[in-house]
Amino acid sequence: MKHATITEANFTDDARSTAEPRGRPMHKAAASFSAAYFAGALVTDLVYWQMPDVMWERFSIWLIMAGLVAAGLAIVAYVADLAGGRRIDRPAWPRVVGYALAVLLSVINAFVHSRDGYTAVVPTGLMLSALVIVVLVLTTLVGMAFSKRYRFGG
Repeated sequence: MKHATITEANFTDDARSTAEPRGRPMHKAAASFSAAYFAGALVTDLVYWQMPDVMWERFSIWLIMAGLVAAGLAIVAYVADLAGGRRIDRPAWPRVVGYALAVLLSVINAFVHSRDGYTAVVPTGLMLSALVIVVLVLTTLVGMAFSKRYRFGG
């Protein structure tokens, strides 16, 4: 059996980390989860439109609410990323505006889905769910275009 021996130990506070933050900023992951929940709500709305079983309407409202919770976490993570000095894609305003619009539409959609009966989802809830996805896709495309233009100098 071999034993390890310590030959030198340094317990001073001089050691500073030179590591840079790795990976994606936290807010991008949380925003991706909320977008996935909103997309799931659109799918369950489409299923409810074809098979009016109240289970699908309940799935939709739960997915919308989960997306709103994830959106709240994304906002908190965005502030934490800013405070922590993490590199955030520039310019950020197209994504912030588009994401805020999608969240606002989802809040309205949650109120629409909370009504009773078939008309809670079809046609208004279904159209709002589709509009949220369209806004998120356009936001992503515009954000990518602005990022490329900013990165390469236009």
